[in-house]
Amino acid sequence: MSKKTQKWAVPLIAVLLGLVAGAVIMLVFGYDPIAAYSKLLSTAFGSPYNIGEIGRAMAPLILIGLGFAVSSKAGFFNVGLPGQALIGWTAAAWFALETQSLPKVVSIPLTILVACIAGGFAGAIPGALRAYLGTSEVIVTIMLNYIILYTSNAVVNGVLLEKFSQKGSDVAKIPENASYQVEWLSGMFGNSRINLGLFFALIAVALIWFLLKKTIAGYEITAVGLNPHAAEYAGISSKKMIILSMVISGALSGLGGAVDGLGTYEFVKQQDASLSIGFNGMAVALLAANSPIGIPFAALLFGILEIGKSGMQAIVPPEIVDVISALIIFFVGINYIIKHFIKPGKVKGGK
Repeated sequence: MSKKTQKWAVPLIAVLLGLVAGAVIMLVFGYDPIAAYSKLLSTAFGSPYNIGEIGRAMAPLILIGLGFAVSSKAGFFNVGLPGQALIGWTAAAWFALETQSLPKVVSIPLTILVACIAGGFAGAIPGALRAYLGTSEVIVTIMLNYIILYTSNAVVNGVLLEKFSQKGSDVAKIPENASYQVEWLSGMFGNSRINLGLFFALIAVALIWFLLKKTIAGYEITAVGLNPHAAEYAGISSKKMIILSMVISGALSGLGGAVDGLGTYEFVKQQDASLSIGFNGMAVALLAANSPIGIPFAALLFGILEIGKSGMQAIVPPEIVDVISALIIFFVGINYIIKHFIKPGKVKGGK
């Protein structure tokens, strides 16, 4: 087996092992795994509405997963994805609410730009601290998640709800001119919440693949991630690349949050905890081995699990689906064991 084949085989085997382990758990508790998995698939793909909802669920996961992949290429473990997604959502919603007179063709690009700038700024902070002070990005990003959460709630409660919500409502509705939902797309999928965010995500996949594979900046980001000291010796500024990768990572996560807020929910409200899509996006990137091309397929799997879960509830508790998702990530996390059993073979004619 070649190294390229191994790279794709390991996540696939991790998924299969997660499904098998989930089946074993179902059997232990007296449930029929074949019926459960059949119901999951039939529910997920059983109607145009559910197919549209899978696409809706995929969009923010793809964008946030790409953000995690870019930072990982630079050797940076970005745990701040939930906060970066939330600040993108809040900033884009604030802008949309303040500019309700803009036409949709102008408002949507501007909300994208605002979300990317807000997320990029949130990513630049831990990037700069790591680059110039050597601080732990894990600690800084975790703390920033809480800072952004409570700051965002203060803005929502103190400004947006006071100014833009209906009396007695705990949400501020996004105006139609800034919503990422469009009638023709939603109508194609049974009036689901699928929105333009899926197109934004697929465009981002192509751009990030091109950045990492075909540009000097992508090469330098990867080089810094592999060995920052060797990169410095070769004339590459590791500090610059760390900050750049984190700005890109934060911008993508911010856009992912805006897609979820302005596309899926079409409102802004106080959040009780960090956005789950931030952590799920991280899981998507890990499952795809940080491959931009693999991330949409990993997001598809998570979308199927999310939408199909409702059908499985007739057979097994919904927590079982969450356990299966966790098992898949568990097997991805111990991929070195899988790699041990599917080592790349020697090249023909090699020593």
